Amino acid sequence: MRDDERPETWGEPVFSPGDKVQSRFTVKNDGTMWGVEIGEIVVRKGDIGYVRDIGTYLQEYYIYAVDFIDRRAIVGMRARELVGLPMPEGTS
Repeated sequence: MRDDERPETWGEPVFSPGDKVQSRFTVKNDGTMWGVEIGEIVVRKGDIGYVRDIGTYLQEYYIYAVDFIDRRAIVGMRARELVGLPMPEGTS
């Protein structure tokens, strides 16, 4: 295994619960979201959400449960699909 193929879980997560993030891509349901048709858009590029929780997939990748409040959807996203945003002043 080359260094650039190391599981990302060998390092620390990019985001933490409570972080404000923005979707870099439009995301469609791949069949893993209950109550949503396969192929239906669940997040649009530019949507803003907050990391609720962090899990892993195959013990190799971090999956961030992101609450897209305006869409009323919690979507599992990879770090490469997100951009961190600054929090408003006076919040932490």
